[in-house]
Amino acid sequence: MLEEIQPQDSDLLISVDNVSKKFCRNLKQSLLYGVQDICTEIIGVSRRSDTLRPQEFWALKDVSFQLRRGEALGLIGANGAGKSTLLRIISGLINPDTGYVKVRGKLAPLIALGAGFNPILTGRENIYANMSILGLSTPEITARFQDVIDFAGIADAIDAPVQTYSSGMAARLGFACAVHIEPDVLLIDEVLAVGDINFRVKCYQKLAQLRQAGTAFILVSHNPHVVLNVCENSLYLAKGKLIKAGETEAVIRQYEEDLSLAGADTALGIMYLPEKPESESLGVDIVSLCFKDEQGNILTAPLCGEPAYLCVECKAYREVEYANLGVLITALSGQNERVLYITSASDNEPLKISPGKVEIQMQMPYVCLLAGVYTAKIYIKEGVCSFDVVESFRFTVKASKITSRSLFYQPRKWQVWNK
Repeated sequence: MLEEIQPQDSDLLISVDNVSKKFCRNLKQSLLYGVQDICTEIIGVSRRSDTLRPQEFWALKDVSFQLRRGEALGLIGANGAGKSTLLRIISGLINPDTGYVKVRGKLAPLIALGAGFNPILTGRENIYANMSILGLSTPEITARFQDVIDFAGIADAIDAPVQTYSSGMAARLGFACAVHIEPDVLLIDEVLAVGDINFRVKCYQKLAQLRQAGTAFILVSHNPHVVLNVCENSLYLAKGKLIKAGETEAVIRQYEEDLSLAGADTALGIMYLPEKPESESLGVDIVSLCFKDEQGNILTAPLCGEPAYLCVECKAYREVEYANLGVLITALSGQNERVLYITSASDNEPLKISPGKVEIQMQMPYVCLLAGVYTAKIYIKEGVCSFDVVESFRFTVKASKITSRSLFYQPRKWQVWNK
């Protein structure tokens, strides 16, 4: 149920109290339940909203939190965790089955940019229709109209039907409409990835201005660096349940630790690969992968800012004069963005391999990866001849130093010179 907040706490904008929402996995059964629920409401009979019927599941279960003026709250979790469902309940698009949501002030949902546009109407007509739905009067829209067009950067197409716009143009117009109503609360669901880099920079600058004016945010993003740099506090959802709430760094660390549990095959810090018979080998095979410290001990998880050696054990059936080892690392907890790509050839370090078992080490004086979960693609070849490749070596980097709100770890020393 959506209610207005009473005026006792002037800074409280959103209060979510034990909210739950269930859905049905079967379409026909879902339609039947919908008809049954409408009938029970018409005849005034209370329905059992707190129990699951056959083929139903909880998309959200007993979630509670509060949002105050000027705060930025992150929502973190895997796909299907309930993040978008929660935003849709807060925005009033769907009702919770149990619990209450109380909202004060003007709310702008950036859940699906441009989704409310009429494709037949022009951009100009859609600005007036969209912003009026978001609570502005016609004179107020007229006063801000030029600012919306300038922000979206679509002046040349403003009198063309929206159905002729590209998806990026429609997204830019939707964002411009939402932020120029000057809302009290912005609900942002993975929409800051739209547009080119210049438009994204403009979006972040506008959000910073709104926040200084007192606008509060709820931000959903799969990129942990975005959440770290925007939100002081976050919620971690998993399968509809609130797992952890609090400081963003601690919440993200819990989320990434849970992700790393899926890599149970490397829980001991070493990944073994089956050895091939010589008849199936291309000359050199990777047989194990791990990290070691400077004394040769296996590290179950390298530490950010500390030395570590990536060790690739190979079995060679012939001599290779100019082997090239490549390591491509991506962040598992983000959007699979490439973090690091290193090859021995690009470092002008040709590797000579003799027949038998050998261990190739990439020795890192400092691990500059932030705490998190990563996967590495590792290959070995000579020239254009590829010997072997491991598509996914999953590993976890843990924190030994404070690295929050950074994109990488910078090794450093401090000194004062007296002059």
